[in-house]
Amino acid sequence: MIKENKFHPGKKPLHKFPTAGKKLCKLNDKELEEETHELGVRLGELQELIYAESKQKVLIVLQGLDTSGKDGTVKHVFSETNPQGVRVVSFKQPTDIEKRHDYLWRIHQQTPALGEMVIFNRSHYEDYIIPAVHKTLPPKKIERRIKEINHFEDMLLSEGVTLFKFFLHISRKEQAQRIQERLNNPKKHWKFSLSDLNERQFWDQYQKAYDTILKATHHKDRPWDIIPADDKKIRNYEISNILVQRLEKLKPEFPMMDHNVIRKIKSEAAKILRF
Repeated sequence: MIKENKFHPGKKPLHKFPTAGKKLCKLNDKELEEETHELGVRLGELQELIYAESKQKVLIVLQGLDTSGKDGTVKHVFSETNPQGVRVVSFKQPTDIEKRHDYLWRIHQQTPALGEMVIFNRSHYEDYIIPAVHKTLPPKKIERRIKEINHFEDMLLSEGVTLFKFFLHISRKEQAQRIQERLNNPKKHWKFSLSDLNERQFWDQYQKAYDTILKATHHKDRPWDIIPADDKKIRNYEISNILVQRLEKLKPEFPMMDHNVIRKIKSEAAKILRF
């Protein structure tokens, strides 16, 4: 396990954070696979407890450049969870109706209810990143969104939401390889978009924008974790490990029914279930 605080934004710029985790992770491939599986099983157990108890709200934000592995994270890290209590929300281009509201309107509608675990595949952070990179809004309005996002997340926390924020950090070389893989594999053509190539031209601008927003919205009670994402197995292991560690602290439990109610149910069951 890599110490989690190594993933937290600090004084050093984003490009100084590792994208490959091999040198940080001391586990061999077999150990990595086994521990990731165990963590996945435990994550599933914790999610079931959270759903049954219906006292907690969990929101998981996944951000990253194109091909950074957001879809893969959802598929592998949450494979042991129950879809009945887990919801994945992918935020695409705003619809005409969404454009008629403030940019956080559609986000707030999708936040978790009691007992829910919600995964944002992209999130409200896109509403800062895209304008910052492409200069589609006045600078003061873009800067103001940092404060608005902080206020929004503070409000979520005050309403009992446990918030995880993961930035999947890949290298420019790894992104190029993944884009090429999509072009070479007909089964992955559906994932490809010309925008993936166009946006690569703005690599430095994206790095700068993310560096700014990660530092400005990183707080002790809602931290960012900058996950080395060039290696998919290490990415899955580290995210699983962080989720399990923090969710354990919530101490979710199965709800206990009143003993008199249980006694009455068992008595009635004994009559009805006779063969």
